[in-house]
Amino acid sequence: MLFRHKKNTGLNSSEALPTPKISGYLFKIFAIIFPEFLIMGISLGVLPAYVHNQLLFGNLVVGVVIGTQYAATLCTRHFAGRIADTKGGRASATTGLIFSSLSAVFCLLSSSLSSFRLLSLAILIGGRILLGIGESFLVIGIFTWGFNLVGSNNTGKVMVWNGMGMYGGMACGAPLGVFLATKFSLGVAFGSIMLFPLLSFGIMLLLPDVVLAKQAVKLPFYKAVQLVWKSGTGLALSSFGFGGIASFITLYFIQQSWQGAYLAITAFGAGYIVVRIFLAHLPDKFGGGKVAMISLLVEIVGQVLIWKAPNATAGICGAGLTGIGMSLVFPSFGVMALKNVLAENRGIAIAAYNAFFDLGIGLTAPLAGLIAEGGNYSEIYLFGAIAAGISIMLASLEYNKSKPNSKGIAI
Repeated sequence: MLFRHKKNTGLNSSEALPTPKISGYLFKIFAIIFPEFLIMGISLGVLPAYVHNQLLFGNLVVGVVIGTQYAATLCTRHFAGRIADTKGGRASATTGLIFSSLSAVFCLLSSSLSSFRLLSLAILIGGRILLGIGESFLVIGIFTWGFNLVGSNNTGKVMVWNGMGMYGGMACGAPLGVFLATKFSLGVAFGSIMLFPLLSFGIMLLLPDVVLAKQAVKLPFYKAVQLVWKSGTGLALSSFGFGGIASFITLYFIQQSWQGAYLAITAFGAGYIVVRIFLAHLPDKFGGGKVAMISLLVEIVGQVLIWKAPNATAGICGAGLTGIGMSLVFPSFGVMALKNVLAENRGIAIAAYNAFFDLGIGLTAPLAGLIAEGGNYSEIYLFGAIAAGISIMLASLEYNKSKPNSKGIAI
């Protein structure tokens, strides 16, 4: 059976696994997540213009459509974390891929009924809800599975490679979505959403099952939230920068008569991945609080650059700097969030932590829509800079609290 847990293969003590085996697991994790987030990128590349220009709805509705996915993700993190902890990462991830594939059916139906604006919008929102549920179960499943595979000493590496798959997929998906929609049709772009989960499922079959830790006491979701809320709030505030880029960078570029809006999303993803590849060890070496503060400063510079951009090149560079800044925020706050969580509760804890990211993105899209209602798209990125500044304060508090032991901080 698909969700059956195999006999103990020794993977539950994988702290002693050789580096090449750990690297192999991490690459497979990346390869599973990457196609799923190609779907996200495709959506971000084509949906704002589709809702605004073809369905003829305003900026607030665009924000609601984008934010609906993250709201659905937020509302299902609890269930995803519980399934991952009790039935295993494979069960949670497979559930996520099924929902993601179903979302394509709704998107295709929406595009075919675009002449019926309200009906098309309602169906599209339904597809976004399905995609949000799919992302929730897949990401939490892969996180938990990865933690169990590589051991507690390597949880930060799982975060790094998972994040590279997420933002790498979005970076590549945005131009892919624009290419498919302009070269072929919007239906082709939406139809591709159905194929990528199949690729993820095929790669998922290459990962071995692991023995789940016995849960003497199940950690309630609200208690997991209590454990991670400080780091989670910092993460949520930092995510506003990405939320503004994801939701409205396309319409901002159109308003300014600039070309290459999709390149801004690509630049964000490229900056994010490059830092993850070459600087992922920094939270280990210097501590999560310090790395988070420096990263958030870079994000602020990127957001201000987009806010005051005189041309498309400056806007794209600002998006790239935002990606560079955000790259290590997730693992930095994440290391702090999970350091006191038992192994058998990592699934529910990482679900609670991720929920704060979903909350940040989910709130950003409609808030950004309200800000942009008067046509002030640039003000969205001032908002992102201010949010990152508040996040720095939270990181500073955490840094000051752990400063005496900073040399001993480890993932």
